[in-house]
Amino acid sequence: MDKLKAIEALGALAQNTRLDVFKLLVQHEPSGLPAGEIAKQLEVPQNTMSSHLSILARADLVSSKRESRLIIYRANLSAMNALMAFLLENCCSGEDCAPITNQLERLCQ
Repeated sequence: MDKLKAIEALGALAQNTRLDVFKLLVQHEPSGLPAGEIAKQLEVPQNTMSSHLSILARADLVSSKRESRLIIYRANLSAMNALMAFLLENCCSGEDCAPITNQLERLCQ
């Protein structure tokens, strides 16, 4: 991931609702959630949610697919993995990174 993409992704996540959306979608992988259900669960008006989802999609953190009348959103875990790798790429050269890598290993089991 290049620096500009990382900044865009971090900027997209640097807002309460968008961070909540991404975390909610991660919990619903791999099936995803319809936009209306995301808005309902987070108690956000649908037109506002549409704007948040667009920002996350431009940052490549979510993807969407039309299924009949619904648009299903999914977290783009490969983009998040790339962002995490970008943030940690110069870190893991010693024991200072052990707490981070241990936590990631624990979460990914």
